[in-house]
Amino acid sequence: MSDMYNLLEQLCHGKGVNITQMSREAKIPRSVFSELKAGRTKCLSNKYLPLLAEYFGVSVDYLLGNEKEPATDSDGLTEADRRDIAIELEQLMAEIEQSGDLMFDGDPATPEAMESLRNAMEMGLIYAKKINKEKLGK
Repeated sequence: MSDMYNLLEQLCHGKGVNITQMSREAKIPRSVFSELKAGRTKCLSNKYLPLLAEYFGVSVDYLLGNEKEPATDSDGLTEADRRDIAIELEQLMAEIEQSGDLMFDGDPATPEAMESLRNAMEMGLIYAKKINKEKLGK
C-alpha cells in the first residue's frame, strides 16, 4: 500500500467519507485507487491530483508529500475544521434519522431530499465555523 493511499484514507476519514464515495464524488474511477492500494502504482497521475486537491481542499504538493501540513483553503478552514464539521454533520444526520420519518408535503423524504438537507446543513456549519473563527481572531 502506498503512502499516498494512506494519506487519501486519512483525508477521507477527516471528511467523513470512504474511498468509494470519494471516488464517485470526485469523478475519478475507483480502479485508480485500487491500483494505488495494491501498490501497482505509487502515485496518481497529473490528471487526478488536481481533482483530489480540490475535493479535499488541500494543495497538490500536500498530496505528493511535499508539505507536512495542509494549507488552509481559500475559505480559511483547516483540515481539522473540516473534520469537526464532518463529525457534527454526521451527528445531526443521525439525530434526524433516529427521530422518525422526515416528511415533505405529506410524503416521506426521498434520498435526494435527504442529500439536499445534508448539503444545506453542511453549508450552514461551514458558515458558522468561519464566522466563529473571525470573531475569535483565529
